[in-house]
Amino acid sequence: MIVLVTGGAGYIGSTVSNYLLDKGHEVVIIDNLSTGNFKNVPKRADFIKANIQDTKKISKIFLTRKIEVVFHFAAYIDNEESIKNPKKYYQNNYINGKIFFKNCFKNNINKIIYSSTAAVYGDKASKVTEKDVLKPKSPYPKSKLKLENFLIKNKRKISCIILRYFNVAGADKKLRCGFNVKKGYNLILNLCLAANKKKIFRINGNDYKTRDGTPIRDYIHVQDLAEIHLCAAQKILKKNSFRVFNCGYGHGYSVMEILQKFNFYSKSKIKYVVGKRRKSDIVISIANPKKIIQFIKWRPKYKNLGKVVKSSLKWYLKNFE
Repeated sequence: MIVLVTGGAGYIGSTVSNYLLDKGHEVVIIDNLSTGNFKNVPKRADFIKANIQDTKKISKIFLTRKIEVVFHFAAYIDNEESIKNPKKYYQNNYINGKIFFKNCFKNNINKIIYSSTAAVYGDKASKVTEKDVLKPKSPYPKSKLKLENFLIKNKRKISCIILRYFNVAGADKKLRCGFNVKKGYNLILNLCLAANKKKIFRINGNDYKTRDGTPIRDYIHVQDLAEIHLCAAQKILKKNSFRVFNCGYGHGYSVMEILQKFNFYSKSKIKYVVGKRRKSDIVISIANPKKIIQFIKWRPKYKNLGKVVKSSLKWYLKNFE
């Protein structure tokens, strides 16, 4: 299988690319390196520095390589930044994404795995199913949902699986790639920084209606997510399909519970302060993963908070200490 990966220098894109290569597939990566890290790009992949909206450059790839499936990861993902600069997110995540997909269709590339987000659901106290009402609270998930809807409008001429990620964490099992330390929007990264740099960790609100007052999230290991992508691609190569799936484990952990797990595995205890709630923060976000489990016969291999935390700490210590 020959796969084109957009955003392949990013956290998830690079992990998926390494996994595909490990399984014997060919990978072509395009990334403009605006947020991605070139060090994450697998040496065995073909890398082209390009913007996804550069139709001439991307068309040349389609003409010279027999691309079978496109994995679209390229996007801005900082929720706080999206609130401050919504136009940036609308332009890059939706408009540029739409230009890219139209270019795919024009070149008869119609097998697509699209990286979306569980934030399209907004708040929901119970486990989220794919049939639940979509209520994105900020520009970031709104931009992702708009591109979802564009794909849905074109569903008759494409075979596509939309994957709505819950909170992705951990690192590549061989520690070849992982999260970018320069981007502090990720809870796990901030806890790595607090544990190793002895910085004070800030909890944004502890008065939510949860078991300990802090927000609850479903954390999925990035290595399990990589396996989901390959299985999904193999499905649409065998039979045309248009599906939407949640990607999570079906169990949530609070911010405080994650902090306590870091305290267990790290050398120093994390000092923290409690601040005010952030605008548009979701209280509870937990997947119902039944559909994806049934569709690809998936059995997660890293469904353990300890594995997620240890993997994250190992990546941080290897690359940023």
